[in-house]
Amino acid sequence: MARPAGDPQEPVVRVPGRAAGGGTDGGPDAELDRIASFLTRLTGLLLRTSGEGSELIAREVGAAGRALGAEVSVLLVMETATLTVTVPDGRARTVIVYAAPEVARLDRIAALKPLVADVRAGRAGAAEASARLDRIEAAPAPYPWWLKLLGIVLFSLGFAPLMQPTWYELGTTAVLATLAAALAVASDRVPRLARVLPLVASLAVSVVTLELFAGDPAHGGPVLLMLPALFFFVPGDYLSAAAAELGAGLITTGAIRLVYAVFLLVQLCVGVLLGVYGTGTSTRALFDTAADADLPRWVLFASWTVFTVGTLLAFAIPRRFFWHLLALVYLTVAVQSAATALVGETGGTFVAAVVLVAVATLLSRGPDRPPRLLLVLPGFFTLTVGSLGMRGLTTLAGGHVVDGFSDLLELVLVVTAIAVGLVLGATLVPDRKTGGEPSVPSS
Repeated sequence: MARPAGDPQEPVVRVPGRAAGGGTDGGPDAELDRIASFLTRLTGLLLRTSGEGSELIAREVGAAGRALGAEVSVLLVMETATLTVTVPDGRARTVIVYAAPEVARLDRIAALKPLVADVRAGRAGAAEASARLDRIEAAPAPYPWWLKLLGIVLFSLGFAPLMQPTWYELGTTAVLATLAAALAVASDRVPRLARVLPLVASLAVSVVTLELFAGDPAHGGPVLLMLPALFFFVPGDYLSAAAAELGAGLITTGAIRLVYAVFLLVQLCVGVLLGVYGTGTSTRALFDTAADADLPRWVLFASWTVFTVGTLLAFAIPRRFFWHLLALVYLTVAVQSAATALVGETGGTFVAAVVLVAVATLLSRGPDRPPRLLLVLPGFFTLTVGSLGMRGLTTLAGGHVVDGFSDLLELVLVVTAIAVGLVLGATLVPDRKTGGEPSVPSS
C-alpha cells in the first residue's frame, strides 16, 4: 500500500483573483463565495483521499454544486484540481487545489458520504455543509497511534501466508512489520520522514532481514521474507487504479498515477539494494524461491480475518464496517481461488475483480451504506498486484533475469486483468448516483 510522497498536510488552495472564501459577510458575492468555499474544500478532501482513483471527484463536486445553485467545471490530474464555480447570473470563481493522494484516513470518506448526499438532496445549504465539513476535518483519527501500529503489523501478518505459508514467515513478519509500522507511525509526526518513507522502510527491513533472518535458504528467499512487512508501502492499489483510469478514458490522470506508482516501486527496490550493499551481501542472494509449506489450513483461513482487522486499524476505517469488509475479503479470495483453478491466475484475478466491484457497488447504495472505496479496498489488496512488481524488480536486480522478468510480465498481465475487471464490474452494476454510466471505483 503506497504512502504519500509529500508532507501529510491539508490540501493547498490557490485562487486566481478573488479568494473563494472572501466576502461571506454580505454583498452580492457573498452566496457565490460561500458555495465556492465549500466546493473548494470538498474537492480538496476528495482529492487528498483519492489514492484509489479520482474518477468520481468531478461527478460528486458537480452534483453538489448544482444542488447549491451553481455550475461547476472541474479539470483533474492526479494531485491537482482546477474548479470554476459559476452562478446563473454569470459571476464565477476559479480555484486551484493541490493535495497528495492517499488513503490514510478513510474515516473521513465514511463521514463525507452522508454530507454529500444531504447537499445533493437539498437538505444542507453551503453554510451548514461547510460547518459539517469543519467537523469532519477537525475530528481526530478513530484509533490512537498504537492501534494504527498494531493494525499495520496485523495487516502484514495476514498477508504473509500468501507469500510463504510457513511458521518462519509469520515469525519474521511479526518482527519486520513492527519495525516498518514504527516508521510509518513516526512519519505521521515527522513530515520529512514521510517524503522518503518507502525508501527508509525498505532499507531498514532489508538490513534486518539479511542480518538476522536470511541465513538459511530453506526458509525461502529474502525477497519473500521482506515483502509482507513492506506490503503497506507497495503501490499495488496505485498501479491498478492507474490502469483502471486509463481504461475508463482518464488518460492524463491514469498516466500520472502510473508513473508515480512505478516511482514508488523503484524507491522500494532501491532501499532493498542499499540494504544489500550496506550488509556486504551479494545481490545474488535476492532470490524469491519459496520454502516448503508447513502452516495448517485453518491458519491460512484465519489469516484473512487478521488481515481485515489490520486493514481496519491501519487505514482508520470505522469499526461498524468490519463485517462488510470481512465478507468481501473472503468472497474475493474464494472467487479468485475457484476461478484460478478453472482459467488460470490472470483469469481468476479478472473474475475476482469483477465480482468484488459489482458486489461492493450494490452494498454501497444509499447514503447510510459504506462508501464503495472502503468496501473494495481490503478485497482489492488480496489480489497482490503490487507484490509482483516488488518481487520482479528486486529479483531482477539480484541477477535472476528469468525469474525477474517472469514476475514483471505477470505484473503487467494481472494489472491489466484487475483494471479491466474493475471497469467491467462497475459497468455491470453502475452506481445509481452516476445515472447508469460506468465508473472507476473511487470514493
